[in-house]
Amino acid sequence: MLGQDAVSAASAAGVECVALARQELDITDGRAVDTALADARPDAVLNCAAWTDVDGAESALDAAIAVNATGAANVARAAAATGAWTVHISSDYVFDGSKREPYMESDQTGPLSAYGRSKLAGEEAVASAAPGSHTIVRSSWLFGAGGRCFPRTILGLASERDELRVVDDQIGCPTFTGHLAQALMTIATGTAPLGIVHVAGSGSCSWYELAREIVRIAGLGCEVKPCSTAEMPRPAPRPPYSVLGTERGGEAPRLPHWQRGLADYMALVVSAR
Repeated sequence: MLGQDAVSAASAAGVECVALARQELDITDGRAVDTALADARPDAVLNCAAWTDVDGAESALDAAIAVNATGAANVARAAAATGAWTVHISSDYVFDGSKREPYMESDQTGPLSAYGRSKLAGEEAVASAAPGSHTIVRSSWLFGAGGRCFPRTILGLASERDELRVVDDQIGCPTFTGHLAQALMTIATGTAPLGIVHVAGSGSCSWYELAREIVRIAGLGCEVKPCSTAEMPRPAPRPPYSVLGTERGGEAPRLPHWQRGLADYMALVVSAR
């Protein structure tokens, strides 16, 4: 999902891009990563590969670690060996959600889930493998036209049902991958900040508020009702509050408001029908 938008952003920026799907490069294969990057000799490497099944990671931590940590280290190490800068994508789920104000880059991490632990391990692995040539971009609640995501799921369910119940006690920053990809291209082709930077849709909302806005824009008659996480439990615990802020000043690209991102996404979905 993010990778496809990154390719589009590179094309729009006039940047030569070597795009490798999973079938072409498995990042858990260190030798294959070394070969691919040695052949390409890139200036920057944007790692959009990830294990993103949050609930599935609870029973498959080793598999999540293989991609999100070991695989991330393979990419960063190979990039450093070719003199390339690594731009690695991480997650708001590295935090425990105990704050009630936006998390900054320097805030203490404390992932609640196996997925979150695998992403934090990835951050540490990237920083170790490419200590002087990496940017770790934490983002959150990604959605885009190129893959499965929350808005796509809600649109499908709301077109079939008269009523939906969605949790209203998890707060985050919905982020449109089309906007994030443009920011990543700015980082990769400019003076990339060393270390961690938070880049997510501006503003914040609950999953319930996001679902309600999706249904409203789509003009569907489905009624969206709030419920608690306790009423709709999942295998993996989620942070109740994972809004991302930044203390990196001008080094952190600012994304449009999440509602603008959703409107842009919905325009793409409607035009594709």
